[in-house]
Amino acid sequence: MRKWVVLPMLGLAALMAVGTLSLQADDTIKIGLTASLTGPAAEEGRYKVQGAQLAAEEINKAGGILGKRVELVVEDDQTTNPGIVTAFSKLAGDKDIVAFIGSVRSTQNMAMSPEVMKLGKPLMMGGTDPALTHMGNPWYFRFRPNDSYSARVMADFGVGTLNKKKWAIVHSTDAFGTGGMKALVEVLKGMGIEPVLVQGYTNNSQDFTPVALALKRSGADVMASYFTFEPDLGIFAKQLNQLGVHIPWVGSAANIATTALRLAGPALYNTYGVVDFNSDSCPSAKAFTAKYEATYNVRPDHLSGWPYDAMHVLALAINNAKSLEPEKIRQAILAIKNYQGAEGTYNFDKNGDGLHGYNVVKNVNGYIQFDKRIEFKE
Repeated sequence: MRKWVVLPMLGLAALMAVGTLSLQADDTIKIGLTASLTGPAAEEGRYKVQGAQLAAEEINKAGGILGKRVELVVEDDQTTNPGIVTAFSKLAGDKDIVAFIGSVRSTQNMAMSPEVMKLGKPLMMGGTDPALTHMGNPWYFRFRPNDSYSARVMADFGVGTLNKKKWAIVHSTDAFGTGGMKALVEVLKGMGIEPVLVQGYTNNSQDFTPVALALKRSGADVMASYFTFEPDLGIFAKQLNQLGVHIPWVGSAANIATTALRLAGPALYNTYGVVDFNSDSCPSAKAFTAKYEATYNVRPDHLSGWPYDAMHVLALAINNAKSLEPEKIRQAILAIKNYQGAEGTYNFDKNGDGLHGYNVVKNVNGYIQFDKRIEFKE
C-alpha cells in the first residue's frame, strides 16, 4: 500500500517522486482520503485527488481550518473492497486525522462502513446507493445525490420527454448498480411500466456481447444504465454500436465521465446522462471548472467535483463548530444549509444526504450539453 501526504501546489507526479511528506502535527489538521491510485480506476483516482488537493490549497489560502493548515493524507484503495478497508484502517490508525473522504463507489463504502462506525469520526463519501445513509451509520455524509433521485429523473425524462415505454435496464450487479436498478424499476412500476429487459453484468468484464445481444433482442425502445466503472461502459458502448443498436440511452453519471468519453468516443454520441455534476449547471460549478482547468489543464467531472466540495464543507463545519471533537463536527455538517458547491446546493438532511437533485445532459458530438436541473424538496 502506498501512502502520500498531499500538500497544496504539489502535482500527483511530484507526490510519487517525493513519497511521504509531513508537517508538525500542532501546525496542521489532517484529513484522510482513500483513492484508487492503482487498479482499473487509477485514472479516476487521479481526478479525485486533484479535486481534494485544489480545495486544500484554497482552504489554506483562506486561513486554513481553525487557523491551521489542512494536510491531506492519501492511501491507495487499489480499486477493491479489501483494498479500501485496509487503506481506511491505516488512516484510522493516525489519531491526528480528524475526518475522512471515502469512495465514490457504493460497494467500497459498504465494505468500510463497520470500520467507520467503530472509529466514530465523520466520513464524506460519493457512493449513490440510497442504503448507504439509511443503515444506521451516523458518520456517513453523502456529497452526491442518491439514486432514488436519479431513477425518478431517468424515468421522467425517458417517458415524459422521449415518450418511450419499452424500457431495458443494464446495470452492474454490485451495490451501486443493483440499488439504482431497483429504484428505477420501482419508479417505472408506479408509472404503469414493466421493463422488457433487466440485465445485470459483472464489473471489469472484457466482453459485453451477451448483454448487447440481449438488449438487441428485447425490443426495447429506450435503455437506462447504471455502470460502476467507466472502462466497462466504454467497452459496452463500442460493442453496442458494432451490433447496430441505436436506441435512446439514458445513463447514470458514468456516461459523461472523462474516462468513459475518452474510451468510447463516438459510440456515446447522442446519449443522455442523469448526472450530479455539470460545468454549466450553476455559477459555482462554472467557477470550479475554471479553477480546475487552470490548475490541471483538463476539464473536471463528478470524480473531482464531489471531493472538492467535501473538503470545503468539512472545513466550514469544523470552523463553525470551533472544535475537532467528532460529534461536534458531525452536528455542524448536519446544520449546513444552502451551501453553494460545484455539485449544487447542499442542504443536509438528518440522514447525511447533502444534495437532492440531478442534471439532465446530452452528448452532442463529444460535447456535454446541459439541458436542465431537477431538484426535489424531500
